[in-house]
Amino acid sequence: MPVQSFFDDSQLERVYIECLILSAFSDMNPNALIRLPWLRRTPADFQETCKRAAVEADAGQFRSLAAYALDDNELHRLYKTASKFKKQTGTAIPGLRCYKLGILSNGTTKLLAPAFVATALRYGIDLTLIEGEFDQAFQEATMSESSIKTAQPDGILIALDHRGLPGLAAGIVEDEDRAVAEALHHMDLICSGLKRDTRAALFVQNIPAPAQTLFGSLDARLRGSQRRRIERFNLGLHDLLTQHSGILFDVDGLTRAVGYENWADAKQWHMAKLPFTQDFCPLYAEHAMRLLGAVTGASRKCLVLDLDNTLWGGVVGDDGVHGLVLGQGDALGEAFITIQQSAKQLKQRGIILAVCSKNDEQNARAPFREHPDMVLREEDITVFQANWRDKASNLEAIARQLNIGTDALVFIDDNPAEREQVRLALPEVAVPELTEDPSDYPLLLLAGGYFEAVTFTDDDRARAGQYQANAERAQLAETARDINDYLASLEMVIRFDPFDATGRSRISQLTNRSNQFNLTTRRYDDAAVAALEQRKDAFTLQVRLADRFGDNGMISVIICLANGTDWTIDTWLMSCRVLNRRVEQAVIDVLAASARQRGITRLIGHYIPTEKNGMVREHYAKLGFQPAGQENVAEVWHFDVAAHMPHCPPMQFILADDIQRE
Repeated sequence: MPVQSFFDDSQLERVYIECLILSAFSDMNPNALIRLPWLRRTPADFQETCKRAAVEADAGQFRSLAAYALDDNELHRLYKTASKFKKQTGTAIPGLRCYKLGILSNGTTKLLAPAFVATALRYGIDLTLIEGEFDQAFQEATMSESSIKTAQPDGILIALDHRGLPGLAAGIVEDEDRAVAEALHHMDLICSGLKRDTRAALFVQNIPAPAQTLFGSLDARLRGSQRRRIERFNLGLHDLLTQHSGILFDVDGLTRAVGYENWADAKQWHMAKLPFTQDFCPLYAEHAMRLLGAVTGASRKCLVLDLDNTLWGGVVGDDGVHGLVLGQGDALGEAFITIQQSAKQLKQRGIILAVCSKNDEQNARAPFREHPDMVLREEDITVFQANWRDKASNLEAIARQLNIGTDALVFIDDNPAEREQVRLALPEVAVPELTEDPSDYPLLLLAGGYFEAVTFTDDDRARAGQYQANAERAQLAETARDINDYLASLEMVIRFDPFDATGRSRISQLTNRSNQFNLTTRRYDDAAVAALEQRKDAFTLQVRLADRFGDNGMISVIICLANGTDWTIDTWLMSCRVLNRRVEQAVIDVLAASARQRGITRLIGHYIPTEKNGMVREHYAKLGFQPAGQENVAEVWHFDVAAHMPHCPPMQFILADDIQRE
């Protein structure tokens, strides 16, 4: 689709080159974040590698190329490489998730397109970008057949700044309330228009306040000032996004991190209507694409920590517990305290913590037990791998024990040789690049966006504890006489409810993040889940499981769509944390009984194979479904409701109204 702008292609190419020249000689961007320092520097053979990839490549090669701290030129080159590959093959890049993103802005976006497409590869996304008409966000959103709506994108980024919304212009106004309400109403109309005619997820950026002030510090509290109006708009935007199930792109926070005086370039705005200086294009694209990554399930779940010279200074096997550099009153010791605090805070928001260290296990555990200044304790660590095997093998063991993919891991290690060994052996593991100064570790870990989230639920908060409870269950399983004794001893309670507003965010999250136990891998955002709640032809289940070790939270989602006397199982997914607990038998008992009550005689299941869901290939066969051929890439299975014999797994059932159990 042609890019819309008030420049033609030759003018834009000239502007692009001029912006790069300006950036190259500018000393106005001192902030380290501009260089994406958590990523490795680009190798000398990057250009040659791109040439080879354009001829024959796969998802792994493209993700590897995108894994470096690419500048604008390098992003442009990778974009051309991916485009050439797709043109030559006539297909999408194999192994990547296709995603179509629309963008509406009051600034020029053509120079963003290469950065977006190339950066998306870093998150396993083959991105197609559809650009709306220049400075026509309102018209594109409210017209019934605009270019954006006709393209039917998966998501739309609304990238307006203070110049693109009424009520937020520079200067002081007499009626602040009216100005803010006008800006919010304008954004509401844009969101409403897009939601009316598309099923796209909405990504809406908030507004950074310009650095220039009329009154100096007084602008922060003076009623009617531009800064006050923008801050109030940003606060009001939160409620608006809740109403439209939108996702915030915190450009205001990004701008504060780098400094607005660095972010905005008046000359580039006047010359090319660039909303921010071209130097920051890689950083802006990175933050935008990590949001797409979070929505499509690319966020990480587990932080794996090295020990010596990562969590403390020194080598515990040589220096002993009390010879380690750790604690207050010493600059280096305080730096190690800070990285432990960051890990602890991540655990509190549900990230699993693990240890991977070349060490004697007894020595490795000693500081957690004995050192008075340790922030992290043994109970904070879900999996503890301390031995003399290579780090990559231990990371694979951690993933197996947690029942997650290695692509859910982030590994922190001060040793560059160890980092490189893991990158070569397990390129899917995220390995932040670290400096020699441990004071930098928290910034490099958190700024990398590995744990980006678009929602935060009670289930998220409890996740780390749930995995630790799984470790206790595993210990119990080892002592049980057989599987039935073990399951009975868990004292499980399973609860079935239809979709509702309370569970909506978690349901959406599970559909986007569950890849292994997922029969069809269909994705639904909050708005789509809300629509399913209202559909009369939909039977939905959110399933929760608790036992004597704790609450596992929501662990399964099922969507059935009625067609006459058939229910087609659109979605059946389950958390791998509860494998081998006979949950699927409980689900089919409830599905069969609820179907029979509604006059449904047959369940139709589909299995759509992916690279990750091979574990459920025999799912329907094990539950008594009969093979019924193929529909495109999907295996079809039929289930006779009347012939179902209840499994009665050893658990207590709690059922909402209108949900039945055999």
